[in-house]
Amino acid sequence: MSNRHLARSIVMQCLYQWDFREKPSSALPAIVDQMTKEFGIGLDENKKYILETVVSTVDHIDEIDKIISKYTINWPINQITLIDRAILRIGVYELKFNKEIPAKVAINEAIEIAKSYGGPSSGKFVNGILGALFNEMVENGEVKENLLKIHDVEEDEETDKE
Repeated sequence: MSNRHLARSIVMQCLYQWDFREKPSSALPAIVDQMTKEFGIGLDENKKYILETVVSTVDHIDEIDKIISKYTINWPINQITLIDRAILRIGVYELKFNKEIPAKVAINEAIEIAKSYGGPSSGKFVNGILGALFNEMVENGEVKENLLKIHDVEEDEETDKE
């Protein structure tokens, strides 16, 4: 597991804790500190990424949740499992607000974390939501990467496994 992948897993755990504790922003530093100490041994170079991603995701939470809700019309955000919701929030944050992360990386990482931590269909669920968002971003000219459709990402993964 790469250090950045582990760092994203810690971000997911922090957002899960924050959401589980009913969103106390004042608790964020303690949550990040606890999760980093528990699971981030040797991730010194990624501590800044973890803290910035958690804090920025929470800062943009209303907009992020509106985006998620746009693609889950028949599934209200409060009915999405805490794990899947945390993963989607990271993915949407990285796609829409963190332009340093390539879209394909943000989506692939979210799918892999969903497969590792979520339920049996979490990977496909996350792929569907982030893929729809990505495709809309391409249509709106928000993404300059040379990817026509996000479904190519999952097809590439399947080909790599063969």
